[in-house]
Amino acid sequence: MQKPDDRLEVPSILSKVNLLRGDKVLWVIIPILFVLSTLVVYSSVAKMGYADMGTETNSIFTKHLFVIAIAIFAMFGTYILGAKFLYKIAPWAYGFCWLFTLGVYFFGAQTNGAARWYDFGFSVQPSELLKVATILLLARMLDEAQQTIDKQRFIPSLNPKIWKSAKQQNIWKNGVAKILLPILASTAVIIKAHNSSALLVFGIGMVMMFIARAKKAEIAKIIGIMILLFGVYTLAGGGRGSTASSRITDFFQSWVSTNEDVPVWALSDAQRAMIAIHDGGVFGVGAGQSVMRAKITHPESDYIFSFFVEEYGIIIGMLLVVIYVWIFARAVNIFRRCRWLFGGLLVVGMALLITIQALLHFAVSTHLFFETGQNLPLISHGGTSMICTAAALGIILSISRQVNDHSLIPPEGVAAMSGEE
Repeated sequence: MQKPDDRLEVPSILSKVNLLRGDKVLWVIIPILFVLSTLVVYSSVAKMGYADMGTETNSIFTKHLFVIAIAIFAMFGTYILGAKFLYKIAPWAYGFCWLFTLGVYFFGAQTNGAARWYDFGFSVQPSELLKVATILLLARMLDEAQQTIDKQRFIPSLNPKIWKSAKQQNIWKNGVAKILLPILASTAVIIKAHNSSALLVFGIGMVMMFIARAKKAEIAKIIGIMILLFGVYTLAGGGRGSTASSRITDFFQSWVSTNEDVPVWALSDAQRAMIAIHDGGVFGVGAGQSVMRAKITHPESDYIFSFFVEEYGIIIGMLLVVIYVWIFARAVNIFRRCRWLFGGLLVVGMALLITIQALLHFAVSTHLFFETGQNLPLISHGGTSMICTAAALGIILSISRQVNDHSLIPPEGVAAMSGEE
């Protein structure tokens, strides 16, 4: 094994105990996001305390700081895990998270007409755990299928009479069961409570299959069938289909109607978010000076970017957008240097989860897309989401550390990638 390249070490006393190694840019970006989260949530606690009468605003902010502390612990927890350990636990982690997510429909707390959380005295949203676990398992399955994946079919025949043939058995066993099933099972168990999260998981799965060299025609077929099934599911009123339909209708209606004479209390959250961005202008109204934070239903989560721009201005807001795109760019850089496809897919999958969710949040806050309920990763107020995002970043940093140390080596029998040095 080659010795680690000392030039890649972070000049820190912590590097001597194998901490803060890996991608240097990410080690700078992550603390920035935690600091921004502290600032914007602190600015929104007055609204949160008012919405939950009897709750002290200081206690809400203290709880958020506690969540950040747990998130940092989760990040370092996954950071110290190696790729081989993650590879081994992938099926077990996925199985647990899938059953945990399924159980929320029987034992979870109802919120806005959907069961999304467990109430253990603190809220746990299992779908956030399942997102990470799905990427973990899919990275392993795609890595194991590399010898045949460019020839593998994923859609079996519609004629059940020929399912016993060797060709169809191969499709069911190696195409459906090993690769397609984890994606579809996760999508199915999440979609009842959160349509956009389910479609996000599905989309990331398709991108990972594309990167892993699955046949483009097969991916196109899967996407086409999924669009058809989702359309039927929504029209039938499945899950939160009625909510999604109303959001889409309201979104298009808002672009063709005038609201000049409509009072602020009658506007939608999306329209109030646009007012916040307009009032922020180039340089913002100043930290803690937002007016619209008191008008938006959930300024600390669903529309945190809009009142962030109101307080800090569009220039700082655009820099925040760049940061999330930068996270994905760093992940691509790590992927190119990986010698083990499992590690590379894991990095890209986790980065896609963070970056796409952030871009959806930006699009909703600027009224370029209909409401999805996606918060801003690592910044919005929320326990499970922040902790899982931090854990995903820890995995990315762990893989980058092993890439730098030349210790990301595939197990015996697994072909190595020609990673860049």
